[in-house]
Amino acid sequence: MSRPVVLKALWGAAVLVLVAGCSSGGTEDRPGTAPPTSASAPASDPPASASATASGSASPGGERVSVAGTLTEGLKSPWGLAELPGGDLLVSSRDERTITRVDGESGAKTSLGEVPGVVPGGEGGLMGLAVRDGWVYAYLTAASDNRIVRMRYGGGDGDRLGAPEPVLTGIPKGVVHDGGRIAFGPDGMLYAGTGETGETGLAQDRSSLGGKILRMTPEGRPAPGNPFTDSVVYSYGHRNVQGIAWDVAGRLWAAEFGQNTWDELNLIKPGKNYGWPEAEGQAGREGFVDPVAQWPTSEASPSGIAYARGAIWMAGLRGERLWRVPLSGEERSGDPEAFLSGEYGRLRTVLAGGDGRLWLVTSETDTRGTPEPGDDRILRLEVR
Repeated sequence: MSRPVVLKALWGAAVLVLVAGCSSGGTEDRPGTAPPTSASAPASDPPASASATASGSASPGGERVSVAGTLTEGLKSPWGLAELPGGDLLVSSRDERTITRVDGESGAKTSLGEVPGVVPGGEGGLMGLAVRDGWVYAYLTAASDNRIVRMRYGGGDGDRLGAPEPVLTGIPKGVVHDGGRIAFGPDGMLYAGTGETGETGLAQDRSSLGGKILRMTPEGRPAPGNPFTDSVVYSYGHRNVQGIAWDVAGRLWAAEFGQNTWDELNLIKPGKNYGWPEAEGQAGREGFVDPVAQWPTSEASPSGIAYARGAIWMAGLRGERLWRVPLSGEERSGDPEAFLSGEYGRLRTVLAGGDGRLWLVTSETDTRGTPEPGDDRILRLEVR
C-alpha cells in the first residue's frame, strides 16, 4: 500500500508553512531542509540512507522482514502498545484518551473506556502502556504534568479498567518533547523515557525528571541500584526519548529525537550523560556518551523500538520507514537498513512478539499525517 507521492509532497509544504519561525525546534515531525553536508560522522558510519533496502529484501545477515497482514485498522491517534498474557494487545489513543483491547488473532476491538485525567495537547496525551501483575500502567499528560498511573485490569472479556492510581508525578509537560514510552525491564523495574519539553536545560539538570530515562519500582519508588541517591533518574542528557527496549543480554537501548542534524540510537548505562543540549549525534566529547547509530533527522524521527533476532527495529515518524540496526554485543555489526519506506506512512510503535513476530503501529491520524481509509492500523510483521 504505497502512500500517494503528491499528497505527501503537499503535506510537507503545508507543514513548512505552519512551523516556519517556530523556536522550539525538532518536534516529532521536523520539517525543513536536509542536514548540511558538513555535519560529520565517522567514516565507519555513513548516512543511514546509503544502506536503505526495499521492503522485504534480504539483508547481508540473511534476515528479512515482511508484512504478514493487518491485524486491525480504524484506530485514532494510536500511541502505546502492550501485550496481555495470552497474546491480545492493548493500544492507547493519545488524543481520544482511550484504551482498546485488540484480539491478537482476529483483530476484533473492544473499548476499555476513557482514562480519567488525561489532557491531550500538542505531543502530549495518553501515551505509553505497560502490563504487569493485573495492572495496566500508562504514561499520560495531565493538567499540570506528565505522569505515570496504573489501573487494575482483570484481563477477561467484559472487564473494565479500574480507577487510575498515581505511580510517579511531576514529569515536566510541554507542547512538544513529552517523551512517553514505558516498559518493564528484565529486572522487574519500570522504565520511562521523558522529554525536556523544549526547555533544553532540563536535560542536564539531574533534579528534573525531564530529558531522562527513569527507573523505578512498580510502585514508583527509586529502584534499588539506581546511580543517584533517592532518585528515579537512571540516565540524563536526553532530548526526547520515545523508544526503549532490551536485548537478549539485558542491555537497555533507547531511541531519541535529535534537533536539526542527528537522531540517535543509544546504549544506556546507569548514571551516564548522553549530551543534550551540548552534543547532538556522535560528537566525541569527553563526559558524553556517543550514540551507537545516528540518522539524518529527515530519515527517522524515531519513536518506538523493539529487539528481535539480533537487531533493534526502530519505527520512524517523519522518515516513514522501519529501521533495522544489527547488533553484536554493545556495538553495531553492520549498517542500519530501512524497510517499508513510505508504504504505510508514519510509524509510531513497534513491539516484539513471539517466534520472530513484530507488531507495528502506524501514526497517520495524529494530526501530522495524511490519513487514508483504514488508518491507523496495527500490522503483523514476520522477521526471518
